[in-house]
Amino acid sequence: MMTKTELAPAAKAGLGVLGLVQVVFAFLAFWDLSHREADEVRGPKAAWVPAILVNWIGPASYFLFGIRR
Repeated sequence: MMTKTELAPAAKAGLGVLGLVQVVFAFLAFWDLSHREADEVRGPKAAWVPAILVNWIGPASYFLFGIRR
């Protein structure tokens, strides 16, 4: 019998996959930021580094608002 604090194996696997996707998303944002020229990024590149570290919101904000098109 499971207590209220335990997760089912499927839930643990799902959280693991979501965590992995978050790490990959942040990695891609950092990779893109490091390979772009400063004039292709809105705001200072150094300001995007801590912003990207904010789970989901940071990388999404960078890809939506940080790149000049």
